[in-house]
Amino acid sequence: MTGDSVAERKAAQTVPQAEDETLATGRRIWSRLNHQRPSLVDRRWLEDRILGWAMADESVKVQMFRFVDVLPMLRDHESLNRHLHEYFEDVQQNLPLAARMALHVTDGNRVLGRALAVNARTNARRMANRFIAGANADEIIRSVMKIRDSGFATTLDHLGEAVLSEPEADAYQEAYLDLIRRLAPKLDSLPEAQQIDSDHLGPIPRMNISLKLSALTADFNPIDPAGTLKRVAARLRPILTLAMQHDVFVNIDMEQFAYKDLTYEIFKTILLEEEFADYPNVGIVCQAYLKESREDLEGLLEWVKQRGVPITVRLVKGAYWDYETIVAGLKNWPVPVFEQKWETDANFEELTEFLFDNYDWLAPAIGSHNLRSIAHAIAVAKLKEVPRDAFEIQMLYGMGQDEAQVLSEMGYRVRIYAPFGELIPGMAYLVRRLLENTSNDSFLRQSYQEQRSFEELMMSPAKKAAEKTETTPRAAPLPFQNEPTIDFSQKENQEAMEAALASVREELGQEYPIVIGGKAYETRQMLNSRCPFDQELIVGRVSSATNELAEEAIETAKWAMASWSAIDADHRAEYLDLIANGLQERRLEMASWIVYESGKPWEDADADVAEAIDFCRYYSIQMREMERSLHVDLPGEENEYSYRPRGVAVVIAPWNFPLAILTGMTAAALVTGNTVVMKPAEQSPVIAAKLMEIIRATGIPDGVVNYLPGNGQEIGPTLVTSPDIDVVAFTGSRSVGLEINQKAAETTSAHSSVKRVIAEMGGKNAIIVDDDADLDEAITGVLASAFGYAGQKCSACSRVIVLQSVYEEFCNRLKEAIQSLTIGRSDEPGTRIPAVIDKDAQESIEQYIEIGLEEAELLASVEVPAKLKKQGCYVSPHVFTRVRPQDRIATEEIFGPVLAVMNARDFSDALKIANDTDYALSGGVYSRSPVNLKRARAEFRVGNLYLNRPCTGALVFRQPFGGFRMSGIGTKAGGPDYLHEFLIPVNITENTLRRGFAPEEA
Repeated sequence: MTGDSVAERKAAQTVPQAEDETLATGRRIWSRLNHQRPSLVDRRWLEDRILGWAMADESVKVQMFRFVDVLPMLRDHESLNRHLHEYFEDVQQNLPLAARMALHVTDGNRVLGRALAVNARTNARRMANRFIAGANADEIIRSVMKIRDSGFATTLDHLGEAVLSEPEADAYQEAYLDLIRRLAPKLDSLPEAQQIDSDHLGPIPRMNISLKLSALTADFNPIDPAGTLKRVAARLRPILTLAMQHDVFVNIDMEQFAYKDLTYEIFKTILLEEEFADYPNVGIVCQAYLKESREDLEGLLEWVKQRGVPITVRLVKGAYWDYETIVAGLKNWPVPVFEQKWETDANFEELTEFLFDNYDWLAPAIGSHNLRSIAHAIAVAKLKEVPRDAFEIQMLYGMGQDEAQVLSEMGYRVRIYAPFGELIPGMAYLVRRLLENTSNDSFLRQSYQEQRSFEELMMSPAKKAAEKTETTPRAAPLPFQNEPTIDFSQKENQEAMEAALASVREELGQEYPIVIGGKAYETRQMLNSRCPFDQELIVGRVSSATNELAEEAIETAKWAMASWSAIDADHRAEYLDLIANGLQERRLEMASWIVYESGKPWEDADADVAEAIDFCRYYSIQMREMERSLHVDLPGEENEYSYRPRGVAVVIAPWNFPLAILTGMTAAALVTGNTVVMKPAEQSPVIAAKLMEIIRATGIPDGVVNYLPGNGQEIGPTLVTSPDIDVVAFTGSRSVGLEINQKAAETTSAHSSVKRVIAEMGGKNAIIVDDDADLDEAITGVLASAFGYAGQKCSACSRVIVLQSVYEEFCNRLKEAIQSLTIGRSDEPGTRIPAVIDKDAQESIEQYIEIGLEEAELLASVEVPAKLKKQGCYVSPHVFTRVRPQDRIATEEIFGPVLAVMNARDFSDALKIANDTDYALSGGVYSRSPVNLKRARAEFRVGNLYLNRPCTGALVFRQPFGGFRMSGIGTKAGGPDYLHEFLIPVNITENTLRRGFAPEEA
């Protein structure tokens, strides 16, 4: 009988007796567990009681986890005590009496306060020692030997947060290389322990390591699989080579869903290389909570058979459930994980059976503390006649020791997953990873609850599903859902974008006319739109309007006004819906035009299109709601409050959001009944021409929207000062915005109204980094905010204000992190920092860099490759330190990749520096102090404030965008008030009393 037929025979057994065997196995384990519980004199008893108490109260659990998370940054007892009060004051009624008393005592007693701080840190360190195998090689080796003496195998995982720089990635790699060199020979010299040192085929490696591929590079970028593979492979190959020399098992851990496919791809690619193609001592993780996990395992099996060498699969349920569901919800993407715990449990059991059906190719490593899951695996192995030593059970260091001991005594190979690294930071990491999924259904929480019966713990997923009467509570649907951005971590989306870019490239260089009243106008003077990253590429040649054509466009819009404003609001809103549909149908094409003309990288370009769609759909909804007149009727009197359009609107749009802002301002004017003269930036007229194509394709009447590209200095005054223009909607520089406001305010006898000016004029945006901030998150957020799209967003971070106590550490890590940013062409997926828009911008930014070199101290810069600089308008990103609040680079808007880092004495000083600017657009704060976050809400004077996240990326409806002071005139785009800027409120009152008679109310 062939191997395949044997597998088929075993699989066909579907094992109706599996449930009985699972329950019987579970009962055997359960009965032994009752003799393994720690006693009162065991330190674990107290620790388990503390964890059990914390798990029992949701509010305390959250605050405790957050406190442990921030603990590594609390450098003195005053800071530690302050955070204890801030975190636990609101939940103190749920704390034990001793803890409540301690909080009150430390208010006025410095000695007791210091003692409490020392005690809190000591307890955290002791708890960390329980869950972390060691901070250095000597401690790790001692822990491994102790674990081995207890009858368990190990796998070692280097704890760590986000790798932000290449030196940090080097350190991660070196930690494994050093450990292999030191530990492998020691383990190999020990006497054989057959239960853990061999499987059904013979000896297995005694040293086993687990590593994250994302930690092998500072730029693990799923959008750029080729570039990421190259960077990761450079550090992974030496680890694999050394592992082969010392006969060490290497397991690849799995992380968030966005990294999954690339992690599998890198794993498969490297292990097909000649040097590693025959090495069997490798494995990878499969997460059962992912809906694609069965497909992933089937793909692995096919690949393994092609490779001809088996691997190990660690089957886990997954530790990122909250993260995955929240991220999917925020992005409006499909949720990649099962949303009911019983579904994950059921899938875990199905995948367990799949692995046991194919154990000779995919050696099962069952990673679970769940009694039901473990018992089921053992039962299935028995019924499918899988040798006991052909699989293993993996459990976490410091957790489930009782189960592990029982399973080992029953003859199973148990491997302890042992993290290593710095204790207090490592404990914070474990809190986030091991405990982030502590829902009421989680086994971790259940394991610390008293009175859990055997029957409850062993209930099958199918029975749980049948008995489930309530679904997971869901938030009420929002009245508006943002258009999802494209997930470029998915291969099919990468291929679709590449195809769109190739298609658009074939269309570069065409000519585009002016469109007024549905007619095309060509002029001798042309705007030659050049690609920012390749100045030889002409994106398009666009007719440039004269003042005469500007006047004609205004006259045409004025003529169309009467009929357009008479159309009911619902009908006008339908046109916006059609424009949104047109943008959606041409989604990747429009994004590709943005890549070529404005130089935006893939994600930024796609987000631009998504925002344009959002503006159309949101304003469509808003206008329909506003159309319902407000009536206040009394006997004898009827009052109606409604809106009328202002008239003709001129829309003057920027190049940095060439589609989104142009579409948003135009859509707002249109849906409110105004007609539009649409004047795009000189740098991005082709994108505007494509928008005009979509608008006209809706069948909107001629003259309602008129496309008027041209030189702003030439036709701008005509558009702004014309007595027939009623609204000016502008986004751009402060100097131009103020000039528009001044000229628009001038009136003559020809003017019948005072123009309404809506202007967004930029900012000098600051991010404050508190002394308790998560520096991994802060540095990542600052990099994204300051250098995303080369700093060419009006919301971009140009100042970072760091509290003195963490200033040097922040600067050192930022200096290393910035070197990992990839400068490149926007049409290449791996680009993080693109070219700036044109030569004028390049020269202006470089002048500011020279000013910065005179005023401050250069911390870091990234050199632009010579080939790129020759082709496009690239500027080397610069970071300056020792910047004074009055320096020009700290006060003037630069609009490029230049960042000023300033230090502050304390949080009050940081707020003072942040507010010391003429602008008030956006700002950010990274802090884990509830008090300081509350202060920031009240005292940080900006229109858009972002707490513990980047300060760019505002979304329509969720984060209406706009500032005040010198940052803007008018209300926020994408918000509930914006359409009012284009409308005139009117109240009509009718006296219905006629000679003592009034009609009855309807």
